[in-house]
Amino acid sequence: MKRIAAGLTVAALVALLVPASASASFGSNVRFATFNASLNRAAAGQLVADLSTPGNAQAQEVAEVVQRNRADVQLINEFDYVPGNAAADLFRKNYLAVGQHGAKPIDYPYAYTAPVNTGVPTGFDLDRDGTIGLGNDAQGFGTFEGQYGLLVLSKYPIDLAHVRTFQKFLWKDMPGALLPDDPATPAPHDWYSPAELNVLRLSSKSHWDLPLKIGRSTVHFLVSHPTPPSFDGPEDRNGTRNNDEIRFWADYVTPGKGGYVHDDRGHRGGLGAGERFVVAGDNNSDPLDGDSVPGAIDQLLDARRVLETHPGSRGAELAAQAQGGANVGQKSDPFFDTGDFNDVAPGNLRTDYVLPSRGLLPWHAEVFWPVPSDPLARLNDASDHHLVRVDVFVPRGWPAAHLLR
Repeated sequence: MKRIAAGLTVAALVALLVPASASASFGSNVRFATFNASLNRAAAGQLVADLSTPGNAQAQEVAEVVQRNRADVQLINEFDYVPGNAAADLFRKNYLAVGQHGAKPIDYPYAYTAPVNTGVPTGFDLDRDGTIGLGNDAQGFGTFEGQYGLLVLSKYPIDLAHVRTFQKFLWKDMPGALLPDDPATPAPHDWYSPAELNVLRLSSKSHWDLPLKIGRSTVHFLVSHPTPPSFDGPEDRNGTRNNDEIRFWADYVTPGKGGYVHDDRGHRGGLGAGERFVVAGDNNSDPLDGDSVPGAIDQLLDARRVLETHPGSRGAELAAQAQGGANVGQKSDPFFDTGDFNDVAPGNLRTDYVLPSRGLLPWHAEVFWPVPSDPLARLNDASDHHLVRVDVFVPRGWPAAHLLR
């Protein structure tokens, strides 16, 4: 029952409050989705080259996944940043606007991309390998600036004048930051020197607050892609950063906790207590398994204004059974897995999340992971992640807007 109880409760509430015949003036049904599509490339300019014509096989599969799920608001992680929305426009024109393998084309009039921290040099040897300037020494891991970026596609207008980005927020400016520790010294949290901490940013890519105009309502789409909590040493510099990147949104949406936050325009403070939001992204953290700091994702799942909708799939269950390896003996229910990773370690995990706020009414949630007998199972290799989607009802200025606050 735990898989569907929350969804049924809210869906029943929606059915009572909003009959199918109700006027759209009561509000809007909106599908939010996140998908780490692995549309990153090894060199700057390669993604534009690949998307300039409609024949790239991987981009076709990614586009079909998007078309089959038909989200109204879609986050794509690992989409290299190119100024001027150049890559985003090519993806919309040459792939999403073209029906893929029988799927219907889909139109997103609005797209948002912005600079990210991957590949941005720090000038320091952050990983202490004796060399300065490689990917591990950048603000976020990347071999060029913009690698592994983010793209938001929307059928609803994005209020660009009120977008907040947190690309340059320093890690040390988070009170109680879980800074990594050099195990070879007695001092705590001293892996990075004061000089390094004076330039090292919290976000490995960026954190964005995108206000969406949905009818007469505003919903803040809060997106990010925290670093994987791996590829480091006993200092756990990536695990601790992952923890605090997740914590950032938990603080941002919790009244009384986000006062320290300041955005790239210098504006301070978290999200207002009366605002509605959806947090989405590849958080690289499973509640019980994998390498993340224990409790990392729980900071967000347990935030009092966040609703957990438990999206899942039978396809994920069957994959864990068939692949075995590290999947055997995991603590988390494989029904909720979203990532299909190495069977030796870490196995399949739940890493991708779409989390609406109180004040919204979620009524359906799932992971797009077709079972092997489904003809669409051929799309399971589009990425090592699977699309996660949640349908919510966005009330328009009536009492239901406050029911779940």
